[in-house]
Amino acid sequence: MPRFAANLSMLFTEHSFLDRFAAARAAGFDAVEFLFPYAYEPDEIARRLDDNGLRLVLHNLPPGDWDRGDRGNACDPRRMGEFRAAAQTAVRYATRLHVPYVHCMAGIVPRGLDLRRAREAYIVNLQYAADLLAPHGIGVTIEPINGHDTPDYFLQDSTQALDIIAAADRPNLYLQYDIYHMHRMGEPVAQRLRDSLPSIRHIQIADAPGRHEPGTGEIDYPGLLALLDELGYDGWVGCEYRPHGDTLAGLDWRRVIQIR
Repeated sequence: MPRFAANLSMLFTEHSFLDRFAAARAAGFDAVEFLFPYAYEPDEIARRLDDNGLRLVLHNLPPGDWDRGDRGNACDPRRMGEFRAAAQTAVRYATRLHVPYVHCMAGIVPRGLDLRRAREAYIVNLQYAADLLAPHGIGVTIEPINGHDTPDYFLQDSTQALDIIAAADRPNLYLQYDIYHMHRMGEPVAQRLRDSLPSIRHIQIADAPGRHEPGTGEIDYPGLLALLDELGYDGWVGCEYRPHGDTLAGLDWRRVIQIR
């Protein structure tokens, strides 16, 4: 069975963010991920990780102004200076927290921007971030996000993501594969995992529709998790879903899938 990491941006929200580390450990998780650490000092987060014997396996670069709708800005050529400053901030956190991968959100395409210019800006920014993080042994991931939940997001399918990775040509640039997002886009998930596993360094899960825990929707998670074992995937699987109810009650899916 794959190794699961609790996404603390979505799970254990019954607790304040800094208290979710202990809740994840008490629930049996050995690792965590989250969207953004930047509201807290890195030493404080490192202390919570250390106190609870947890590994941090993923966080994102700063996304721009999240509350005003930014979902990253790497595809916007007008904001490259802002992106570079954000990447420098990400390095400070990533190195202190010993995270192996940092996710670079592509962003929503600004109205009127030619997609070719958005692609060019994204590639240049990915190269900058990858080069900045490489000396620290940290990889950069890119994640296609479905266009139903996030309209006009630049990166929406795995074929596009793999093309971007090839064009950027950086050895520490990888695919982050979110099964929920790609299922929503109609991608044949099992076949994509078989074909693209060498490029994948992180996987995330949620069921569809609803983006709740596995077992609440239509995705064959017993089959897909067994496939990851068959393929020899040794990375982490982030539980990036919204619990249907209480977080702890919803974690029963782990036991049920293992029994199957």
